[in-house]
Amino acid sequence: MSENELKIPVIEDRDAAGDVAEVYDVWRAKSGRQNMPGILKCFSHRPDFLRDVMKFGDTVHFSEGHLTRKTKEAIASWVSYLNRCPY
Repeated sequence: MSENELKIPVIEDRDAAGDVAEVYDVWRAKSGRQNMPGILKCFSHRPDFLRDVMKFGDTVHFSEGHLTRKTKEAIASWVSYLNRCPY
């Protein structure tokens, strides 16, 4: 496996159709960003589950609670850095 080859095949933005394209469009509209993050594309072959993952993220990660969203984002960024994760 080459360094740039993904272990989990994903559906890229340009190739999304049907339910996958609809879920990607919902995410784009909500986030204001143009490209789906790779971490979400990991679930692209199960758009029903991708919807659940996005809902979970909205509820847990992207909401205010004991920790502010800003603090949660900082923790997630640090963990990604430590794991050498590009997301």
